[in-house]
Amino acid sequence: MAESHFLSESGSPISLGRIYDLLLSVGYADAVKTDISASEKLCSGIVWCIAAVNDETLTHLEEIEIENRIEEALRLIGCPHHVKASQIEVLDFKAIFPVVQWLVNRVRTLQDDDRDHENQQELGLDVMNKIKLLRERIDKEGANIAVQKLIPLLGSLKNLEIQESEFQSNCNVKRSELQADVIELEGRIASDWDGKIPSDSLNHSLVESLEELHAAKKELAARCRAIIAVKRQLDDVPSQSELIQYERRFSELYVHIQKKHRQTRKNYGTYNALLEIKELMLKETSLLNSISSQFQEAITNADGRKKLIDSMEGIVKTIQQKQEKVQLGFQEEQKVCDALKQQNAAASAEQRRCYTLLKAFQEECAKNEKLRCQSST
Repeated sequence: MAESHFLSESGSPISLGRIYDLLLSVGYADAVKTDISASEKLCSGIVWCIAAVNDETLTHLEEIEIENRIEEALRLIGCPHHVKASQIEVLDFKAIFPVVQWLVNRVRTLQDDDRDHENQQELGLDVMNKIKLLRERIDKEGANIAVQKLIPLLGSLKNLEIQESEFQSNCNVKRSELQADVIELEGRIASDWDGKIPSDSLNHSLVESLEELHAAKKELAARCRAIIAVKRQLDDVPSQSELIQYERRFSELYVHIQKKHRQTRKNYGTYNALLEIKELMLKETSLLNSISSQFQEAITNADGRKKLIDSMEGIVKTIQQKQEKVQLGFQEEQKVCDALKQQNAAASAEQRRCYTLLKAFQEECAKNEKLRCQSST
């Protein structure tokens, strides 16, 4: 029986095949089955789309009765169009097409959202793996050893600073004593003690003072050199803020590389698809030219017509084989897609669980911090 055709609101013809194409485009594989009637196929397709848009609809309506209550199910998910089971049975395309078109658009939107979610999660996992590898690389390259070396160096620096402070205090005390001796000697000289200047005692005191001052300067210079050497060793070791900055830059670079890689793979996929389409079009053009060039000669006699018919049947058989191959590939990809959806659902559940645990941990930390502040006051 020939398919009925109607016109949509835009004026384009609506056929059963066009509705099947819409259902196939969102993954309803039963649209290509031939062992069920068109009305059953359309009814099952609409129910499948409703479940894909909102699984909770099946909790409000029994799954066994939903085919007889399609109008109520459409109302529950907010569909602006209405269709009854009786209209599906009589193949009322004018009522069926807008409902199917609206459902297909909603399913496509949800599928795009899922893919944008699977990509963000993949990017997050890639970044976490890169950070883990970066930390392993830091450990491998001896950053921990450098930190372990840094700890005793910091202790040595602190001890040297304490010794420098004590030495400076001793120098100040000795300087005060020497200044007192100088003042005493100046007083003796000024008063011309017994009319004699104790030149020997004065020279001896000055020599001792100069020697002590020279020794103190040498010791101070040696300690300064040791402190400078320790500070240089500390400057050679990267600080924690520098390591965090390096890690952040590596992460940003990795994200940029991943974006470029995905864009390149997408461009390669587009190129390969267009190249395949081009090859098919060239083959089709060559076939049509061959048929056109041989048609007049073949149709003039019975043998030619028979050969032409045999050739056309062979072409049809080849096309059917290619179509079956494409259909098998589509089914395999559909299985992969279903498996990825299950993985995504499991990952989403795990992510929600992690968020819940993190929130509980943060709340507990806040409570502990509040109790600690209260106890300290």
